[in-house]
Amino acid sequence: MGGKRAGGIDLRDAGVVVTGAGSGIGAALARRFAAEGARLVVNDLDGAAAARVADEVGGLAVAGDASTEDGVAALVAAARTHLGEIDLFCANAGIEPGGGVDTAEEVWERVWQVNVMSHVRSARALLGPWLERGRGHLLATVSAAGLLTHLDSASYSVTKHGSLAFAEWLAATHGDKGITVQVLCPQGVRTEMYERSDASAKAVLGGAVLEPEEVAASVMEGLADGRFLILPHPEVRDHYALRATDTERWLGGMRKLRRRIEELSRTS
Repeated sequence: MGGKRAGGIDLRDAGVVVTGAGSGIGAALARRFAAEGARLVVNDLDGAAAARVADEVGGLAVAGDASTEDGVAALVAAARTHLGEIDLFCANAGIEPGGGVDTAEEVWERVWQVNVMSHVRSARALLGPWLERGRGHLLATVSAAGLLTHLDSASYSVTKHGSLAFAEWLAATHGDKGITVQVLCPQGVRTEMYERSDASAKAVLGGAVLEPEEVAASVMEGLADGRFLILPHPEVRDHYALRATDTERWLGGMRKLRRRIEELSRTS
């Protein structure tokens, strides 16, 4: 059941939980994992969407808020009852409300709870049994915004940096104890979040927009070798390196991109 193979996880008969799996990347992950032989628990705030995907993959739908303490506790308890144990937990749920410094306090708080604290609370519920048996696997959907930034959403950028920092801490602290932590950091993906984006922002992304199924394929490659950073858009690695080694140049590029978006907004 969900044993280790060279560099990664064997999904045959593995117990897998995917949050935010009613659509988009989460649904694509659930479908791909099921095709590889995994047993699925599908979570989403939208119960009907979770049920539809669970029906497709022969899994269990657990509706609820995977960011709250009670929601995480209920999800993990239901998953352990259904699966026996959770071999792979995909903390995929996330929200991106847009906005800058004027974003309302309550919106900042909600984004923080979903994008960061959901990961913390999930790890808190999972780590004990994982450490006892000497293995466990957490995949966190962080987004390229966690490595770089998101020019149209300050709260999303800040919280995704937070989720990356937490994943790094987990990997550094528990990586020698059988716990594998990976982060999925795609850029443009054709999801509901992308479709809500401003037309000018879409134009800047251009041909770099992937389908959720392509992201799921990248995840399979990453799971096979256990790499920490799973980057469906390879260019993100170069941007991340530039940000670290020549921050002024990187910031200059971001300001140039911001000007381009503003120009496109005025002409559209």
